[in-house]
Amino acid sequence: MPRRGYHIRARAVERSLRAFLMGTRGHPRSQVVSLGAGWDSLYFCLKDAGLLAGSGGRFFEVDLPEVASRKAALISGSAELRALAGGGVREDLGSVKYSGDDYRLLGVDLSQLALLEGALRGAGLDPATPTLILAEVVLPYMQVERSDALIQWAAGHFLRAWFILYEQIHPSDPFGRIMQNHFSHLQCPLRSLTSYPDCKAQQMRFLQRGWTECHIMDMNEFYRSFMPGEEQKRIQALEPFDEFEEWHLKCSHYFILAASKGEASFAPPVFSRMEAPLSHRAPCFAGTVAASFVGAGEAVVGLKRYGHCSVLLAPDVILTTGGFGDHGGRHCRLTELHILIKHQEGWRSDKVRLAELEMAWDGRLFHTVNVLRSGWAVVLGGRKSPVSPALPPLCLKGLADADPLSPGNPIIELAPLPPVEGLSVPRWRHTSTEVTHEGQAYLFIYGGCSSGQLVLTDWHFLHLEGLHCQQIPVEGPVPAGRHSHSACSWAGGVLIAGGLAASEELLGSLLFLKPSGRGFRWHSLETCPPLTPSRKASDTREEAIFAWNESCCCCSSTSAFLAVWDGMRIPAQCRVSLKTSKVSFNLGSLDERYSHTAHVHCGKLLLVGGVWLSPPSVPGVAMIDLATRALAEYRIDTTFLEWPLMLHNHSSVIVPDTEEIILTGGGGNCFSFGTHLNVSPVRLDLSSIWRAGL
Repeated sequence: MPRRGYHIRARAVERSLRAFLMGTRGHPRSQVVSLGAGWDSLYFCLKDAGLLAGSGGRFFEVDLPEVASRKAALISGSAELRALAGGGVREDLGSVKYSGDDYRLLGVDLSQLALLEGALRGAGLDPATPTLILAEVVLPYMQVERSDALIQWAAGHFLRAWFILYEQIHPSDPFGRIMQNHFSHLQCPLRSLTSYPDCKAQQMRFLQRGWTECHIMDMNEFYRSFMPGEEQKRIQALEPFDEFEEWHLKCSHYFILAASKGEASFAPPVFSRMEAPLSHRAPCFAGTVAASFVGAGEAVVGLKRYGHCSVLLAPDVILTTGGFGDHGGRHCRLTELHILIKHQEGWRSDKVRLAELEMAWDGRLFHTVNVLRSGWAVVLGGRKSPVSPALPPLCLKGLADADPLSPGNPIIELAPLPPVEGLSVPRWRHTSTEVTHEGQAYLFIYGGCSSGQLVLTDWHFLHLEGLHCQQIPVEGPVPAGRHSHSACSWAGGVLIAGGLAASEELLGSLLFLKPSGRGFRWHSLETCPPLTPSRKASDTREEAIFAWNESCCCCSSTSAFLAVWDGMRIPAQCRVSLKTSKVSFNLGSLDERYSHTAHVHCGKLLLVGGVWLSPPSVPGVAMIDLATRALAEYRIDTTFLEWPLMLHNHSSVIVPDTEEIILTGGGGNCFSFGTHLNVSPVRLDLSSIWRAGL
């Protein structure tokens, strides 16, 4: 992810600078002031690309005196950099540490506004000249009152100016807490983050301090709105990549802002000349699901991992395989199996005994494990790295003769299986789901990633007895390829929810591979209300138009029709979920998500966690009644947990006897903030969902 993160930041700043330079072409001079420039090479890149030619202005960089002095020494020692700066001179006295034809490097503490203003004036800065002020992740390190004063000073000091700001937001969600802890550990706390936690607060910060216009968006919005499709494809091909969750989460926690003051024609066209992207709507939660520690009086160890798979091997035994996580204090691909055993009111961890001591897990992650009716489990796919797909399938089986010295602790038989005939493309982040066709058991293998950043659109039916893929007719529109989706057996077919498309767009569709005639047929299921109501840009309207079709099982009509709120032709059983005096689009609709888990229980589809683009909210538990298609989203209450609960790259198991979900592992590896792992498995109490109903 390092290239991606740096690249999108650079593109956002570059777009702002280009817009400024283009917008000031009619002026004899312009100037750029980069605050907290550090070791940034922006000036030299712009100069080398010829973008500063003809601007008639100067480029000022400001940082602490010791930083500026060291950078000045570096420039002086490089003939190439000296040539770009115009044969500059290193200065040891005063605030100016290096002076070139159109370049000034100043050593000043930004919190000392009087010194800053004097140093800039002495270096030739003209308050009447159109000015761009750039601050990339520098203001959060200052005391809030001092950074506020700097913003207000800039608005009052310059007649015509832009202020470009790039920094962090959303400190309170799990990823935001990880982010804050990272900077605090580096002894660089983000001081202004709690005072200005989101885009709206940052926008008001500038408007209330003298800036007349302010446009802002997070980096997910910037990427989707201002990065051309071809450029997105180029970025996706830069490096082997499999950290999609951290990419989207990091982009949700950084923003680019452009504020301006001066005559109307000087308003920044950085974002405003294009149609503003729709804001993320705040999800509407129907209630909460309590999360609690699963340990029965003792710590549960060995499950700090992600990319693993947990399955219910027996009513009181959860087996976890693979993943990337903590082993003896270091992070690596894990080669040991893990067992959770029901113990009194909780669960305890135990060591796994392998029947064949020479056998060991091969270190794969993002694989699937299916426990079959016959009692054995099949392991398919996975990877060791984004360029190293996993190896042949494996067989797992809990032997009946458990160790008498450790009751309830089964001995696990782990054995390789021969390569699957007909499954030629290796894959990970796929799904495999048990189905029955003409009395024969199959695994329906769908989607996933493969080498070369390939997102798969294919599917296979793996015959379990013969371990070969068999052609079974599938009709209907072919869905978009996807990975990191969920799949569950239901009504003889497969329910597939969410996922990430090849374009890296999040998917909110609910698909049903339904038994039909000689094979199966793809159906797109709509919830009530539908997943995507037909609507205008406004969030609330007196009238709402919804489109129903035959896939809504509540509606007896087989032809699609439009229904208007007043006097609409919606069957009575559908109206229950639409009772409101004014229609709001926060009514239950399924937000696009991926990297979640799913279960079907008591006629309900449960989607657990995942990643979506509605910060600072995080996905909880979505429940869809499969009879009425009514939908509700429940927030996970983590009050009693002492760590940020990461709800992606996890695994989960539903325990039918107690109607609870055991969530294991979760987290990921972010280039900026390191590896973050959930400390312990968590129990989700579903009793509130069943009581509430739909």
